[in-house]
Amino acid sequence: MGDVLAGIHATWEFDSDSVLIRFERGIRTPKLLSALGERRIPHEALSSVTLAPGRRGTVVLRAVPRPGADPLTEAAAGQLKESGDPYRLVLPAESETLAEYYADELRAALTASWLRRGGRRGTDGGPEPDEPAERYLVAAPGTPRHFKAYDGKASFDGETVLFRWFWTGASSTKWKAGDQRLPVTELEGVEWRSPELFDGYLRLLPREGHGAAGSGAAGSGAGQADHDPAAVVFGLGYGPVHESLPFAAAVLEAVRGAAAKRVAAPVPAMVSTGRRDPADVADRIRHLGELHQAGLVTDEEFTAKKTELLAEL
Repeated sequence: MGDVLAGIHATWEFDSDSVLIRFERGIRTPKLLSALGERRIPHEALSSVTLAPGRRGTVVLRAVPRPGADPLTEAAAGQLKESGDPYRLVLPAESETLAEYYADELRAALTASWLRRGGRRGTDGGPEPDEPAERYLVAAPGTPRHFKAYDGKASFDGETVLFRWFWTGASSTKWKAGDQRLPVTELEGVEWRSPELFDGYLRLLPREGHGAAGSGAAGSGAGQADHDPAAVVFGLGYGPVHESLPFAAAVLEAVRGAAAKRVAAPVPAMVSTGRRDPADVADRIRHLGELHQAGLVTDEEFTAKKTELLAEL
């Protein structure tokens, strides 16, 4: 195809095997869309296309992603507001005829892609309901990524997630456990609850036998996020959607990639011999002492944790 359809907040460029979506950057554009910049969506990542009336004299062209094809929508798990849906293109009502043309063209391209993958036509002549994708077909936002939560700062370099706790927000449980460094090789997933909902958080789900330090059932989804060292909690102004969701998607893609490598070429687990920065250990001991003086840590817990930290030098 190669044509371009410009809408409100976004422009779709139709290629022979994909749709390139470019989002505008501006005050009126939802922050998530501005943060995404642009995304290339392969036809095989989509299951259908819809066109429906919108609000205030508009029509909405929407591509429907296949389950498991996009780490961003997988992480969002249906929690995005309509205005923040990256698969919607809002057009003025007078563009409806043009939108119908491109919707039909895209449907034909999706059907052809489906048939090439060995699918069959349904009773209505179109493709049968698509099965979940076996791998991510849409790239996640790039790394490094970071954002501030209410109780700590989260950062991700593409291989390891770091949670560094804030003195003013983190619970004593998290302070006792210490800052968390979790390689994607030790994770099996991510759980994101939108900061626009009550009790929003980002929780890392560790693989069996790789729980977060001092967390007990950390990452299992059973405990409260403010007491789980494998989770950071959101709040008013903390962990906004346009920062925390791309972060979750990037981690999710890396976790899936690490799992695929384990299946393709399983290797024995390597034990890290790296030692912690002495300045970091001293800082952790100082904060531990403050907790002890405040009565939040017992004598036994203070001694045990201090010994553990010193052993890392």
